[in-house]
Order: sequence, then structure tokens, then C-alpha cells
Amino acid sequence: METKQYQEIAARVRVGIVKAVHSAGSGHPGGSLSAADIVTALYFREMNIDPENPKMEGRDKFVLSKGHAAPVQYAALAERGYFPKEELLTLRKLGSHLQGHPNRDKVPGIEMSTGSLGQGFSVCVGMALANKLDQDPGRIYTLIGDGELQEGLIWEAAMAAGHYKLDNLCAIIDWNGLQIDGNNDDVMTVKPIDEKLKAFGFNVLVIDGHNFEEIFAAFDAARACKGKPTAIIAKTHKGHGVSFMEDQAGWHGKAPNEEQARQAVEELGGEW
Repeated sequence: METKQYQEIAARVRVGIVKAVHSAGSGHPGGSLSAADIVTALYFREMNIDPENPKMEGRDKFVLSKGHAAPVQYAALAERGYFPKEELLTLRKLGSHLQGHPNRDKVPGIEMSTGSLGQGFSVCVGMALANKLDQDPGRIYTLIGDGELQEGLIWEAAMAAGHYKLDNLCAIIDWNGLQIDGNNDDVMTVKPIDEKLKAFGFNVLVIDGHNFEEIFAAFDAARACKGKPTAIIAKTHKGHGVSFMEDQAGWHGKAPNEEQARQAVEELGGEW
């Protein structure tokens, strides 16, 4: 596919996010929208997966470590064909399999139930080590929030990943600069993140997280790197694609009303 086609898919994923969170009346649109291009690249180009056989042997695995951004994973899974798109409107509703955080027992394509920050990345280190021991060719991918880097568990996992030279592990950091309480640097700075990860033994790449050519090139470089895990620092905008949500910490965990949702869908080129 050409870059424009991936952009169109990402726009549909964003529409799915907005509609799902609006329907639920709660959820986390900001960090879901910021990650839509990265998640689209993973599900539609990078990963070896099969929606018809979600448990396929040797598959690549993706874990959304920042589990509160579940709408982006659900929207991408639906777009990829894991379940009908109409089910996105059941997000967070009683009886729905689309819970507020990913649940691997209820949704095909979910590899780990996440939500407690730091745990997703830590489990991915275990998955990558297990694949090495089992000679499983599958690669392990995880998306980490930049605010999530404030969790101590992240750094214990990073130490293990570097120690065991897990070159089948690729961590993507959604660096949008904002978390629920405001600017990351005001809450608890983690800079310089690139130098810290290098010190832990990572191959570190810094990209524009909304530029598909840079995203694809980074994934190619991660696969080519041997003897080190890779961390991709993807610079993004919270709420990307929706004018009134972009770079606004207040949209971390707030649902749009109908007027706002309609405007957002229109801006994204979708239909209400």
C-alpha cells in the first residue's frame, strides 16, 4: 500500500475511537488519537498476524502497555477484521466484551490484559525472552505512554531487556508530552529519555509518530538491529487529528458530547 492508504486507514481508526468514546460517555480519547498512526502501522504493515487465526503459531504480538488507550487498539482490531466495527459502539457498556481496558479473555487479538501502568512492557520482556528460549520467530511490540515512564517497573524491565539482549523486542514510546495531570515535565520529568534508554542497552530511534515513512523506517531498523532491544521514541500530539483536542491535557480522559463528536468525525473525514 501507498502512504496515503495508511493515512486513510488511520483516519478511520480515529473515527472509530471518537465514536466509541462518545458512545461510552467515558474513556481516553487523547492518548488513543495520538497513537493511531503507530498502531495502524503495526496492524496493517509491520506485524505478522492473521485475523482469521488470532492464536497463530509464530505470530508477532502487540501489547498496549498504556491500557487506558484501549479505544485505539479496539478500533484498529475492528478495522483489521478481528470483530465487526459496529461493536465499537458497545465500549464500556454492561455485557460488552470491549471493556475500558484490554482483556485478552474477551477480545480476539488482545495478547495481554493491561491497565496497571508499567506491567505491559514488563510482560513483553518475558514474552520476548520466552520466544528466544522457544526459538519462536515472532517479534514482540509494545506501546508505552510517556507518562507511564514514571513507573519504576518500566526501568526494571528495561534493565532485563538490555541484559538479555532481546533484539526481538520493540518498545514504542508515545511521546505526546502530556498526562492526566498536565505537562509531563511538570509532573515528573523523565528526560533525557533517549540517553537513559541507551544506557540500559537499547537501540534508540527518534521519529515523528505521525509520519508513516519514518514509522516504517524505524520498524525496519528495529528488525535489522541484532543484539539489542529497540526503543522508538515517537513524537506525537495528544488528540491528533481533532482540532479542539490536540495538545490539550484535558482530553486525556474525557468523552466528547454529541456536537463535539460530530465535529471530530467531520474533521477526520468520516461519516456520522
